[in-house]
Amino acid sequence: ETNTLPFQPFENQQGDILRMEKEHQVLKEQLREAEEKFEQLQSRSLEEVGALEELLKKSIEETEVSQNELDWFHQDSETQMKKWQQEKKENRENLKALKGTAKKHSDTNERYLKTIDEKDKQYNVCLNTFLETSNQFANEKGKLEELIKKSQGDSQECEKRAVRAEISVLQTWKETEIWKLKGSIAKAEGNLRMLKALSSSASAAPVLKSQIDSWEIFMSNVKKQLEKVEAEYEEKIELVKNGARNCLSKVEVVDLPCP
Repeated sequence: ETNTLPFQPFENQQGDILRMEKEHQVLKEQLREAEEKFEQLQSRSLEEVGALEELLKKSIEETEVSQNELDWFHQDSETQMKKWQQEKKENRENLKALKGTAKKHSDTNERYLKTIDEKDKQYNVCLNTFLETSNQFANEKGKLEELIKKSQGDSQECEKRAVRAEISVLQTWKETEIWKLKGSIAKAEGNLRMLKALSSSASAAPVLKSQIDSWEIFMSNVKKQLEKVEAEYEEKIELVKNGARNCLSKVEVVDLPCP
Protein backbone atom coordinates (compact mmCIF):
# COMPACT_ATOMS: atom_id res chain seq x y z
CA GLU A 1 0.00 0.00 0.00
CA THR A 2 3.02 2.31 0.14
CA ASN A 3 2.50 5.38 -2.05
CA THR A 4 -0.55 3.86 -3.66
CA LEU A 5 -3.31 5.59 -1.73
CA PRO A 6 -4.06 9.36 -1.40
CA PHE A 7 -2.42 10.95 1.61
CA GLN A 8 -5.36 12.26 3.62
CA PRO A 9 -6.25 14.96 4.40
CA PHE A 10 -3.80 16.60 1.95
CA GLU A 11 -4.67 14.62 -1.12
CA ASN A 12 -7.96 13.65 -2.58
CA GLN A 13 -6.23 11.85 -5.36
CA GLN A 14 -2.86 10.31 -5.79
CA GLY A 15 -0.24 13.08 -6.73
CA ASP A 16 -2.21 16.11 -5.49
CA ILE A 17 0.70 17.24 -3.29
CA LEU A 18 3.20 17.07 -6.13
CA ARG A 19 0.79 18.89 -8.40
CA MET A 20 0.20 21.52 -5.74
CA GLU A 21 3.96 21.95 -5.25
CA LYS A 22 4.44 22.38 -8.96
CA GLU A 23 1.59 24.90 -9.06
CA HIS A 24 3.10 26.62 -6.00
CA GLN A 25 6.48 26.85 -7.76
CA VAL A 26 4.80 28.21 -10.87
CA LEU A 27 2.87 30.73 -8.78
CA LYS A 28 6.09 31.75 -6.95
CA GLU A 29 7.84 32.24 -10.26
CA GLN A 30 4.92 34.27 -11.56
CA LEU A 31 4.88 36.26 -8.29
CA ARG A 32 8.61 36.95 -8.64
CA GLU A 33 8.17 38.07 -12.23
CA ALA A 34 5.16 40.18 -11.20
CA GLU A 35 7.21 41.78 -8.40
CA GLU A 36 10.04 42.58 -10.85
CA LYS A 37 7.60 44.07 -13.31
CA PHE A 38 5.95 45.99 -10.48
CA GLU A 39 9.33 47.37 -9.35
CA GLN A 40 10.19 48.36 -12.92
CA LEU A 41 6.79 49.99 -13.38
CA GLN A 42 7.09 51.69 -10.01
CA SER A 43 10.59 53.04 -10.88
CA ARG A 44 9.43 54.25 -14.29
CA SER A 45 6.32 55.74 -12.73
CA LEU A 46 8.44 57.57 -10.13
CA GLU A 47 10.65 58.99 -12.91
CA GLU A 48 7.60 60.05 -14.92
CA VAL A 49 5.99 61.55 -11.82
CA GLY A 50 9.24 63.49 -11.08
CA ALA A 51 9.38 64.76 -14.66
CA LEU A 52 5.71 65.72 -14.52
CA GLU A 53 6.22 67.47 -11.18
CA GLU A 54 9.19 69.36 -12.64
CA LEU A 55 7.14 70.26 -15.72
CA LEU A 56 4.26 71.33 -13.47
CA LYS A 57 6.64 73.48 -11.39
CA LYS A 58 8.04 75.07 -14.56
CA SER A 59 4.53 75.67 -15.89
CA ILE A 60 3.54 77.32 -12.59
CA GLU A 61 6.62 79.58 -12.74
CA GLU A 62 5.93 80.46 -16.37
CA THR A 63 2.33 81.15 -15.48
CA GLU A 64 3.45 83.48 -12.68
CA VAL A 65 5.86 85.26 -15.07
CA SER A 66 3.14 85.53 -17.71
CA GLN A 67 0.79 86.92 -15.08
CA ASN A 68 3.40 89.51 -14.08
CA GLU A 69 3.99 90.41 -17.71
CA LEU A 70 0.25 90.66 -18.22
CA ASP A 71 0.02 92.99 -15.21
CA TRP A 72 2.86 95.10 -16.58
CA PHE A 73 1.19 95.12 -19.99
CA HIS A 74 -2.05 96.35 -18.43
CA GLN A 75 -0.18 99.07 -16.54
CA ASP A 76 1.72 100.09 -19.69
CA SER A 77 -1.51 100.07 -21.69
CA GLU A 78 -3.17 102.33 -19.14
CA THR A 79 -0.15 104.66 -19.23
CA GLN A 80 -0.13 104.70 -23.04
CA MET A 81 -3.90 105.31 -23.07
CA LYS A 82 -3.54 108.30 -20.74
CA LYS A 83 -0.63 109.58 -22.82
CA TRP A 84 -2.60 109.12 -26.05
CA GLN A 85 -5.60 110.94 -24.58
CA GLN A 86 -3.33 113.80 -23.50
CA GLU A 87 -1.72 113.93 -26.97
CA LYS A 88 -5.17 113.84 -28.56
CA LYS A 89 -6.21 116.79 -26.44
CA GLU A 90 -3.02 118.69 -27.31
CA ASN A 91 -3.42 117.87 -31.01
CA ARG A 92 -6.97 119.15 -30.92
CA GLU A 93 -5.77 122.41 -29.39
CA ASN A 94 -2.90 122.63 -31.89
CA LEU A 95 -5.31 121.99 -34.76
CA LYS A 96 -7.50 124.80 -33.54
CA ALA A 97 -4.49 127.13 -33.31
CA LEU A 98 -3.31 126.03 -36.76
CA LYS A 99 -6.69 126.81 -38.27
CA GLY A 100 -6.44 130.32 -36.86
CA THR A 101 -2.88 130.65 -38.19
CA ALA A 102 -3.95 129.30 -41.60
CA LYS A 103 -6.66 131.95 -41.83
CA LYS A 104 -4.15 134.66 -41.00
CA HIS A 105 -1.77 133.29 -43.64
CA SER A 106 -4.58 133.15 -46.17
CA ASP A 107 -5.41 136.82 -45.56
CA THR A 108 -1.71 137.70 -45.74
CA ASN A 109 -1.38 135.70 -48.97
CA GLU A 110 -4.17 137.68 -50.60
CA ARG A 111 -2.45 140.91 -49.66
CA TYR A 112 0.84 139.60 -51.05
CA LEU A 113 -0.85 138.58 -54.31
CA LYS A 114 -2.15 142.11 -54.78
CA THR A 115 1.30 143.50 -54.00
CA ILE A 116 2.89 141.01 -56.45
CA ASP A 117 0.55 142.17 -59.23
CA GLU A 118 1.57 145.77 -58.63
CA LYS A 119 5.26 144.81 -58.50
CA ASP A 120 4.87 142.83 -61.75
CA LYS A 121 3.58 145.93 -63.49
CA GLN A 122 6.48 147.98 -62.10
CA TYR A 123 8.89 145.20 -63.12
CA ASN A 124 7.65 145.16 -66.70
CA VAL A 125 8.15 148.91 -66.92
CA CYS A 126 11.67 148.63 -65.48
CA LEU A 127 12.43 145.65 -67.73
CA ASN A 128 11.54 147.59 -70.87
CA THR A 129 13.71 150.48 -69.71
CA PHE A 130 16.53 148.06 -68.91
CA LEU A 131 16.33 146.40 -72.33
CA GLU A 132 16.56 149.74 -74.09
CA THR A 133 19.52 150.77 -71.93
CA SER A 134 21.11 147.33 -72.36
CA ASN A 135 20.95 147.61 -76.14
CA GLN A 136 22.65 150.99 -75.98
CA PHE A 137 25.37 149.60 -73.66
CA ALA A 138 25.80 146.56 -75.93
CA ASN A 139 26.52 148.82 -78.89
CA GLU A 140 28.98 150.87 -76.85
CA LYS A 141 30.53 147.65 -75.47
CA GLY A 142 31.14 146.38 -79.00
CA LYS A 143 32.92 149.60 -79.93
CA LEU A 144 35.01 149.47 -76.72
CA GLU A 145 35.93 145.82 -77.35
CA GLU A 146 37.18 146.74 -80.81
CA LEU A 147 39.27 149.55 -79.31
CA ILE A 148 40.57 147.22 -76.58
CA LYS A 149 41.47 144.56 -79.14
CA LYS A 150 43.34 147.11 -81.21
CA SER A 151 45.05 148.50 -78.10
CA GLN A 152 46.09 145.01 -77.03
CA GLY A 153 47.65 144.41 -80.44
CA ASP A 154 49.51 147.71 -80.20
CA SER A 155 50.55 146.91 -76.63
CA GLN A 156 51.91 143.47 -77.63
CA GLU A 157 53.83 145.03 -80.49
CA CYS A 158 55.24 147.67 -78.11
CA GLU A 159 56.25 144.96 -75.66
CA LYS A 160 58.06 143.05 -78.42
CA ARG A 161 59.85 146.22 -79.49
CA ALA A 162 60.73 147.00 -75.87
CA VAL A 163 62.15 143.49 -75.40
CA ARG A 164 64.19 143.81 -78.59
CA ALA A 165 65.44 147.24 -77.43
CA GLU A 166 66.43 145.92 -73.98
CA ILE A 167 68.22 142.95 -75.54
CA SER A 168 70.02 145.31 -77.93
CA VAL A 169 71.09 147.61 -75.07
CA LEU A 170 72.31 144.67 -72.97
CA GLN A 171 74.12 143.21 -75.97
CA THR A 172 75.80 146.60 -76.62
CA TRP A 173 76.86 146.94 -72.97
CA LYS A 174 78.18 143.40 -73.00
CA GLU A 175 80.18 143.93 -76.20
CA THR A 176 81.55 147.25 -74.88
CA GLU A 177 82.73 145.72 -71.60
CA ILE A 178 84.12 142.66 -73.38
CA TRP A 179 85.97 144.97 -75.82
CA LYS A 180 87.49 146.92 -72.92
CA LEU A 181 88.50 143.76 -71.02
CA LYS A 182 89.91 142.10 -74.15
CA GLY A 183 91.86 145.33 -74.80
CA SER A 184 93.33 145.08 -71.27
CA ILE A 185 94.19 141.40 -71.91
CA ALA A 186 95.88 142.28 -75.24
CA LYS A 187 97.83 145.07 -73.53
CA ALA A 188 98.90 142.69 -70.76
CA GLU A 189 99.93 140.04 -73.29
CA GLY A 190 102.01 142.66 -75.24
CA ASN A 191 103.73 143.85 -72.06
CA LEU A 192 104.44 140.23 -71.02
CA ARG A 193 106.02 139.45 -74.41
CA MET A 194 108.20 142.57 -74.13
CA LEU A 195 109.20 141.85 -70.53
CA LYS A 196 109.96 138.20 -71.27
CA ALA A 197 112.07 139.29 -74.25
CA LEU A 198 113.98 141.78 -72.05
CA SER A 199 114.47 139.18 -69.31
CA SER A 200 116.37 136.88 -71.69
CA SER A 201 119.60 138.49 -70.50
CA ALA A 202 120.85 137.12 -67.20
CA SER A 203 121.47 140.56 -65.70
CA ALA A 204 117.91 141.84 -66.27
CA ALA A 205 116.03 138.63 -65.35
CA PRO A 206 115.95 139.10 -61.53
CA VAL A 207 114.77 142.69 -61.86
CA LEU A 208 111.98 141.94 -64.34
CA LYS A 209 110.64 138.71 -62.73
CA SER A 210 108.37 140.54 -60.23
CA GLN A 211 106.95 142.70 -63.02
CA ILE A 212 106.25 139.60 -65.17
CA ASP A 213 104.46 137.93 -62.22
CA SER A 214 102.36 141.07 -61.62
CA TRP A 215 101.29 141.26 -65.26
CA GLU A 216 100.41 137.55 -65.32
CA ILE A 217 98.26 137.94 -62.19
CA PHE A 218 96.65 141.03 -63.70
CA MET A 219 95.87 139.17 -66.96
CA SER A 220 94.39 136.21 -65.02
CA ASN A 221 92.11 138.53 -63.02
CA VAL A 222 90.99 140.33 -66.19
CA LYS A 223 90.11 136.99 -67.85
CA LYS A 224 88.03 135.99 -64.79
CA GLN A 225 86.32 139.39 -64.92
CA LEU A 226 85.64 138.82 -68.65
CA GLU A 227 84.00 135.43 -68.00
CA LYS A 228 81.88 136.90 -65.16
CA VAL A 229 80.68 139.87 -67.23
CA GLU A 230 79.85 137.71 -70.24
CA ALA A 231 77.90 135.16 -68.13
CA GLU A 232 75.89 137.79 -66.22
CA TYR A 233 74.95 139.70 -69.40
CA GLU A 234 73.85 136.43 -71.06
CA GLU A 235 71.72 135.64 -67.98
CA LYS A 236 70.07 139.08 -68.15
CA ILE A 237 69.38 138.66 -71.88
CA GLU A 238 67.71 135.26 -71.27
CA LEU A 239 65.58 136.74 -68.47
CA VAL A 240 64.38 139.54 -70.77
CA LYS A 241 63.58 137.00 -73.50
CA ASN A 242 61.47 135.02 -71.00
CA GLY A 243 59.44 138.09 -70.05
CA ALA A 244 61.27 139.37 -66.98
CA ARG A 245 61.22 143.09 -66.18
CA ASN A 246 63.60 145.55 -64.51
CA CYS A 247 66.65 143.74 -65.92
CA LEU A 248 68.05 146.77 -67.78
CA SER A 249 71.07 147.51 -65.59
CA LYS A 250 74.80 147.29 -66.18
CA VAL A 251 76.82 144.46 -64.71
CA GLU A 252 79.21 145.73 -62.09
CA VAL A 253 82.75 145.62 -63.45
CA VAL A 254 85.72 145.96 -61.13
CA ASP A 255 88.30 148.44 -62.45
CA LEU A 256 91.55 146.51 -62.10
CA PRO A 257 94.60 148.81 -61.92
CA CYS A 258 97.46 147.96 -64.26
CA PRO A 259 100.76 146.92 -62.61
